[in-house]
Amino acid sequence: MLAFLLRRLASLIVTVWLASIAVFAVLQLVPGDPALLMLGVNAQPDTLAALRGQMGLDQPVLTRYLHWAGDLARGDLGVSLTYARPVAELVAERLAVTLPLALLSLILSTVAALPLGLLAAARRGRGGDWAVLGFAQLGVSMPSFWIAILLILLFSLTLHWFPAGGFPGWGGGVGPALHALLLPALALAVPEAAILARVTRTAVLDTLGEDHVRTARAKGVGRMAVLLRHALPNALIPVATVLGLQISFLVAGAVVVENVFTLPGLGRLLYQAIGQRDLIVVQGVVVLLALFVVVVNALVDIACALADPRPKGGES
Repeated sequence: MLAFLLRRLASLIVTVWLASIAVFAVLQLVPGDPALLMLGVNAQPDTLAALRGQMGLDQPVLTRYLHWAGDLARGDLGVSLTYARPVAELVAERLAVTLPLALLSLILSTVAALPLGLLAAARRGRGGDWAVLGFAQLGVSMPSFWIAILLILLFSLTLHWFPAGGFPGWGGGVGPALHALLLPALALAVPEAAILARVTRTAVLDTLGEDHVRTARAKGVGRMAVLLRHALPNALIPVATVLGLQISFLVAGAVVVENVFTLPGLGRLLYQAIGQRDLIVVQGVVVLLALFVVVVNALVDIACALADPRPKGGES
């Protein structure tokens, strides 16, 4: 088990390092001078040179990367040129919106998907199964931002049940804050619920063909008891794997949905930083998102290995 954990840790470190190189390299390839774009074409040469020095653009690319990577390893994401504040502070403020949004979306998608997947497996080939498969196909084919627009048109502009955008903050109470996050969370949850429902259905159907399930049926155990007590627990490993991946996708998908609902989250910060050419903020946020995805995937691998020892034993 120790060797397995060490391999996962080494893989995590290498992946994060490669991600930092990719993020830095891509931003260096973006056309245009960031300092000139920030100051405008009428900027004085000395002012332009001072800003380029502040941004480190007067140094070789390798030197800039090593300085940035060294600061990143110490937890220093730099100082935003637009906001004149540490990027870590900006990220911490915006995570107070993005993380609850992702968590609420995860809860909604899980609560909806597991019963739907069980229903489809229990009614295989019948109307309930086809209805769940139809929902799954429709949910996967519709992007989150399109679902967000439809939800705004229905629940905000027509029924006036929810605000079309904005966030009152947590200082005004949990209720108003969750009320403002419910529609964005639902827009994120629908595609993820569609995927998770199909995975649950497939995993449960595969488990129903195993020997211990057939034995339980032969002993006269009821169909519902077989599903809940024998099939579902053994189908949770592939479901948990997909669920872990969905956590990463929910945080990344919030980048788009937050801009549709004008939520002051991490996605909104990234969108504004790209428009303002604040490369320091863009680099910090993107690397943090990549780190989050890698860490979640590693934790899911470890959890699955602890739940089922067979993957560890089969590794060379």
